[in-house]
Amino acid sequence: MKAVVLAAGEGTRIRPLSGSVPKPMLPVADRPLVAHTVDAAIDAGAEELVLVVGYEADTVREYFEDSYRGVPVTYAIQEGQDGTADAVNAASEHLDGPFAVLNGDNLYDPAAIDALFDACPAVCAVEVENPSNYGVLSTEDDTIVDIVEKPAEPPTNLANAGAYAFPERAREWLEVPTSERGEHEITDVLARVIDEFAVTPVTTDRWMDVGRPWELLEANEWKLGELDRRIEGEVSDAAQLEGDVVVEEGATVKPGVVIEGPALVRSGATVGPNAYVRGATLVDEDASVGNAVEIKNSVLSRGTSVSHLSYVGDSVLGRNVNFGAGTTVANLRHDDEAIKFTVKGERISTGRRKFGVVAGDEVKTGINTSLTPGLKLDAGATSKPGEVVERDR
Repeated sequence: MKAVVLAAGEGTRIRPLSGSVPKPMLPVADRPLVAHTVDAAIDAGAEELVLVVGYEADTVREYFEDSYRGVPVTYAIQEGQDGTADAVNAASEHLDGPFAVLNGDNLYDPAAIDALFDACPAVCAVEVENPSNYGVLSTEDDTIVDIVEKPAEPPTNLANAGAYAFPERAREWLEVPTSERGEHEITDVLARVIDEFAVTPVTTDRWMDVGRPWELLEANEWKLGELDRRIEGEVSDAAQLEGDVVVEEGATVKPGVVIEGPALVRSGATVGPNAYVRGATLVDEDASVGNAVEIKNSVLSRGTSVSHLSYVGDSVLGRNVNFGAGTTVANLRHDDEAIKFTVKGERISTGRRKFGVVAGDEVKTGINTSLTPGLKLDAGATSKPGEVVERDR
């Protein structure tokens, strides 16, 4: 079976992290987000990958090239962002049999993808508390009989998890009318398949749609939590590593450092001396954590530097960020309410009691900068020495 993986979107809700990197290529543990989906498809038996690309397509091509893990990779271009059915239709010329469709910005339980391939035609489904936020599936005798998008009164609590195994005939039904949202929806294709075939619901206990910055943090918490301890880099005898910590070859951990897993220090990264890294933390390739710095439950992307005497908690820092010495991130409100964050101009709750800052690529802070909870710093933003930053910039 071929697997169509949708990786064309920019990810406007996850800005500023997607300013120069497509959302599916943002880091989740030791690989881009979309690579977790691709790996699950290969493990399930995908014989060929068709990656649908658009925004910053070369970033995807450079990572996967023409073959990934021995599986051929073909690329299809989605010229406009006109919905999921439009994206799959862009790949239709490469389809000549049953095919799977997976979202490149979702995390799936690999066992569910394996079961999905075996059960074709099938859809991944997950039980949720608030089904009105999702496409809702109705079933009879272990067969899907209907799907309704975001109903006010959901008939079930079984949500569409956005992974499909379609029969070959579905290729003929990819050109669907524009929906009320102004897009061509893959769920309209699914509705036609439900009418014509017995479609099996493949339930999964774990699934994530990674759309907003705190969900990228949660995705890293998930995948870093699956790490097994592995020490390949240079670690000082005077450093202390506790639990499931991975230090890749080419990484350096200096004297006086304490790392409490799950944590991943990638190749080329440097930690210390006398630094404290704890919680589910990713220190990506060529990033650095300086003297007497504490990093807690955060993502430091490639090339990012947090200088000495600084604290970063529950935050996501983009590429080549430079936090000056003494930069402090606040991640908790005095009233203990959930932190809010700005998404597409609207201030919404993250649902997280602790959440710090989201910094786009090449943000720079002056020494002794203080950053308040829930800040969004656009790519290239700066602060002055000693400044207290209380509003997005």
